Amino acid sequence: MKRPPTEPDFVEALARGLNVISAFSLSHLALSVSDVAAATKLARPTVRRLLLTLESLGYVRSANGVYFLTPKVLELGTSYISAQGMWDIARPRLEALVEKTKESSSMSQLIGSDIVYTARVPVPKIIGMSVHIGTRFPAYATSMGRVLLSDLTAKELDAVLKTPSDSGVVPRLKFARKELDQSLAEIRKRGWAMSDEQLSFGIRSIAAPVRDASGRTVAAVNVTVNAAETSIAVLKKEHLPLLLSTAAAITHDFAAMSLLPTTSPLNP
Repeated sequence: MKRPPTEPDFVEALARGLNVISAFSLSHLALSVSDVAAATKLARPTVRRLLLTLESLGYVRSANGVYFLTPKVLELGTSYISAQGMWDIARPRLEALVEKTKESSSMSQLIGSDIVYTARVPVPKIIGMSVHIGTRFPAYATSMGRVLLSDLTAKELDAVLKTPSDSGVVPRLKFARKELDQSLAEIRKRGWAMSDEQLSFGIRSIAAPVRDASGRTVAAVNVTVNAAETSIAVLKKEHLPLLLSTAAAITHDFAAMSLLPTTSPLNP
């Protein structure tokens, strides 16, 4: 568990509970108390109490000595996406893009040094890595990540790059800071980024920024292709103009939504 330096208002019990939830994954769907203790580095009695609490709240269930997450955990993520309003705005735009390109398209945001997928419209094609909403990848190795990194100040970028990735993914290619800085400067100038098998063999993608009303990049959208099927030339000539148009449309929609009047929730 990552501990804050010295934060008097930090609630360690909450942090531990979230760590327990994060111990589950697609490759670890069923975990015992000992499994969770090993993954979180927490004491077994502590883990047991946390799991029992989560079970009483409906976030996990138990059977034959092991625990499983329940669909209620999805509320933690979908509440964020709904609050941002991005998925409702982006979905028709991404669906239209996928209809034209016949390739998968996604949206992500920057969390720490990772991108986290917040929307996705896939097509049934074989791509080297499984991707779904909530998937994390090291930002520097992805086209969407570099778009997001390019909007940071030098101080913000330094802080992000010092943050360890929580993705559990080791990119195929490492980066030199000089190369990254040059790449980000070019992305700022041209307004899009490309990743050519930097994350993994066979994955080639191109990405563009989504901005809020102030012009700040708040998300990135991409088109992902199989490198063996789609050349860089085709990606740039055919898919890039469609992607840039889609990103601009989502930016316009998102900025317009922020101008709508809002009301406070009604008190029960």
